[in-house]
Amino acid sequence: MRWPDEIRDPTELLPPPVEVSDEEVDRALALTDTMTVDTQQGPDFEDRYTEAIARIIEAKRKAKPLPAAPEPERPAAVLDLMAALQESVSKVKASRGEEAGPAEVHELPKLKPKTAAKKTTAKKTTAKKTTAKKTAAKRTAAKKTASRRPRTA
Repeated sequence: MRWPDEIRDPTELLPPPVEVSDEEVDRALALTDTMTVDTQQGPDFEDRYTEAIARIIEAKRKAKPLPAAPEPERPAAVLDLMAALQESVSKVKASRGEEAGPAEVHELPKLKPKTAAKKTTAKKTTAKKTTAKKTAAKRTAAKKTASRRPRTA
């Protein structure tokens, strides 16, 4: 729920009005007509999942063994990026007239492992005994701060 002053008028969200000529409207309609597909047939528009489920249901109805799952399509060959990069660099060098040998690959310097900082144990100090007056003063100060309420304006 919102308060009435929090609700915005929806007309302020509308885009500003724009003048459109009849020629622009005709071009837009022609573009949508050329992009429209009248028939949705072909391998891109087949519902293979529904067909597979229908075959499974029919096989279960007739108490036959379930149909075998089709083999997944093999993905395209994995492209070796380093080989493609080497080939591209050698082509560019050859077009410049430079030596078309393999590109130089520099080894990265090995980083030194970070050494863990030595931990030193702090000596425990013996707790000093406080007097009854100091303890009582601390308790009353804690009560005052805990029970204090903020001021309202």
